[in-house]
Amino acid sequence: MPARPFEQTVDVETPELVVLTYSLAGIGSRVLAGLTDLFICIGTLFAIAVAVVMLGGRISLASDLTASWGTALLILAQFVILWGYYVLFEGLMDGQTPGKRLHRLRVVREGGYSVTFGVSAVRNLVRMLDMQPGVFYLVGLTSLFFTKRGRRLGDLVAGTIVVREDVRPLAAPVRDKRDQTPGTAALQTALSEDEYAVLARFVDRWSALEPLRRAALSARLATRFAAALPDDGRPPGRRLLELHERERRARTRGVASRGDTGAGRERQALIAAGMGRWTSFAAKLATAQKRGLKVLGEDGVRDFVSEYRALSADLARLRTASAGRALDEMFYLGRLVAGAHNLLYRDRGMSLRGAVHFLFTDVPREVRRSAAPIALAALLLFGPALIAAVGVARTPTLASKLLPAGMLQRAEDGVRRTRNGEGYIDDPQLLRPVMASSIVTNNVQVTFAVFAGGVTAGLLSVLMLVLNGISLGSVVGLYASKGIARLLLAFVAPHGVLELFAICVAGGGGFLIAAGLLMPGPRTRGRALVENARRAIRLIAASTFLLVIAGALEGFVSPIEWWPIEGKLAVSGVTLVFLVAYLSGGRRRAGVTSPSDAGEPGALALAAIRARRAT
Repeated sequence: MPARPFEQTVDVETPELVVLTYSLAGIGSRVLAGLTDLFICIGTLFAIAVAVVMLGGRISLASDLTASWGTALLILAQFVILWGYYVLFEGLMDGQTPGKRLHRLRVVREGGYSVTFGVSAVRNLVRMLDMQPGVFYLVGLTSLFFTKRGRRLGDLVAGTIVVREDVRPLAAPVRDKRDQTPGTAALQTALSEDEYAVLARFVDRWSALEPLRRAALSARLATRFAAALPDDGRPPGRRLLELHERERRARTRGVASRGDTGAGRERQALIAAGMGRWTSFAAKLATAQKRGLKVLGEDGVRDFVSEYRALSADLARLRTASAGRALDEMFYLGRLVAGAHNLLYRDRGMSLRGAVHFLFTDVPREVRRSAAPIALAALLLFGPALIAAVGVARTPTLASKLLPAGMLQRAEDGVRRTRNGEGYIDDPQLLRPVMASSIVTNNVQVTFAVFAGGVTAGLLSVLMLVLNGISLGSVVGLYASKGIARLLLAFVAPHGVLELFAICVAGGGGFLIAAGLLMPGPRTRGRALVENARRAIRLIAASTFLLVIAGALEGFVSPIEWWPIEGKLAVSGVTLVFLVAYLSGGRRRAGVTSPSDAGEPGALALAAIRARRAT
């Protein structure tokens, strides 16, 4: 009987040279998991929104600095829920969010390896495109239908697939006294493998068939299997059910199917000999998946690894002996080996020390390595900005066509502010924490969009950089035309260096992804896309880090009215020195390997070591 004929599967070769078959998650189960996660996020966001409204009311009614800081923290928490929920859960729970765990789904990398934080970040930042239009995920759902392995854009860029994890147990072998009577053991079953498959399909559909249809099929099958089905006067259907049970019991005892060659006989012997070990391993695997390998203890992990190797060998032999047939037993064993493989080759995650090393060593190194795409992004940002600034400065009427009405009014107010010695904007000191958190979250989301735009062959990234450049240059030109450029400079100077550079770095990340699509070189396009995306996520880490600092400066320092412009330019100089120092980090020392440079786990003995450390 073909095993799970309606499931889409993908074959993966393990380091032990065993081919595993993963069942890909269907659209229905993925939608259910997505809705579960969505409801969790909505519930959390609703609670945050209620808290923000309540604290906002306190701020408007009383000068409460504590409430201001509380609101700022809640705004950041809202951002973390929107963008960090999937990244953190998939990174911490080995490819599972609460919704995926409930519906028995898991995200794995191609090759069966577990996802890392970097892979999870790539996969979920591209969600910005998958969820379009709005939040209806039309792009993502369309991608699921038209890609070979049912992957959305985020999966394509990250090199991941979503698989089902449930292991459906096989029927336990049934033995009775008739099977064990001396002298009654048969050398082969009464039915061939093909005949048994036909009978098994009929038995599976027995309860779903209409009585007349069932009776007609029973009569036809009774005629076909007349040699193995003596007519003792009972209804054909009853005799067929008994024949199926006898054939099933014989196969679980290792009796070869009629007409089988040596390979067929070996297949039945393998199943009979291994079923007990397989079911025992399944129970141990289920425990380890729920509670981690450390629950098995050091000796238990060593035994688990040994059993995994034995089951891998059984699977390889069974695949050979099956001669291309799809067997329930082979499906069952394959799921066990696949589950154990994913567990044993699970990434260790990143410690605090590893995270610091990543941020201050790997990330600056990648920024230097990616100087060319970052320079291209800078050209697309500052080139249009320069053209727009010159154009608006010479022809101020262009400003009304390039800028929103609110910005035009702010420039008009800027003339009055300059005359009165005021700053670029009002400086409500109480709201500085709220301003800083809002600025950080907005700017980081913009860089996420620039990064994700690389999936469109860079077109969206180019568009966003050019439009932001035009907007930036138009504002500069407008203020210059009114003779108040100094007012704008005093506001932008403290945070501008880090913020503008961060945007260029994010653009470089988008162009790395685009390069994987358009210029893969000797690599396959898919491999180039995945490898470039893993580089690009380091650039996004850099831009996010810099934007957090820039947002804090923009919220707390830039609005201060009484600071002279010289003081703010000094802050700008400090940020430039900091940026140069930061980008100079990550000089590789001999004999030092960063966590992100490490290859895939190469030996199953690592699992025992990890368990020893955990215990």
